[in-house]
Amino acid sequence: MLYQAEFWVAVAFVLLMAVFAYFGIHHTVLKALDHRAARIKAELDDARQLRDEAAKLLAEYKARHAKAEGEAQEIIAFAKAEAERIASEAKTKLEDFVARRTKTAESKIALAEAQALADVRAAAANAAVTAASAILSQSVTGSVADDLLTKGIAEVKAKLN
Repeated sequence: MLYQAEFWVAVAFVLLMAVFAYFGIHHTVLKALDHRAARIKAELDDARQLRDEAAKLLAEYKARHAKAEGEAQEIIAFAKAEAERIASEAKTKLEDFVARRTKTAESKIALAEAQALADVRAAAANAAVTAASAILSQSVTGSVADDLLTKGIAEVKAKLN
C-alpha cells in the first residue's frame, strides 16, 4: 500500500486540505465567491433596470409615433378639404366669368345686329327714295310732280325709319 501512487495522492490531498484549513483559505475562497455572486446580482439588477427603462422609452416613442401619425393624417385631411374648397371656388368663379363674358358677347352681338338692321333700313330707305324720285321725275312733271315727290319722300322716310 505504501508503494501505490493513489495512496500518496490521497495523503497529499489530505495534507493540502489541512494546510488550507489552517491558513483559512476556505474563508477567502468563500468571500471571493460571495463577492462574485454579489457583483453578478448587482449586474443583473442593473440589466433589469436598463431593460425596464428601455421598455418605457419604447412605449413612449411608440406613443409619440402614433400621435405624429394621427397629426399627419389630420394635416392630410385638412389639405385635401382645403384643396377641394379652393377647386370649388375656382370652378364657381370660372363659371361666373364665363357667364359674364357670354352676356357681354351676346349684348355686343345684339347691338351689332341692331346697328346693322338700322343701317340696312336706312340704305333701303335711301334707295327707295332715290328710285321713287327717279320714277316720279320721269313720269310726272310740273308743280303736281313736285308736291307728289315731296309727299312720297316724307311718307317713305316715316315708314322706314
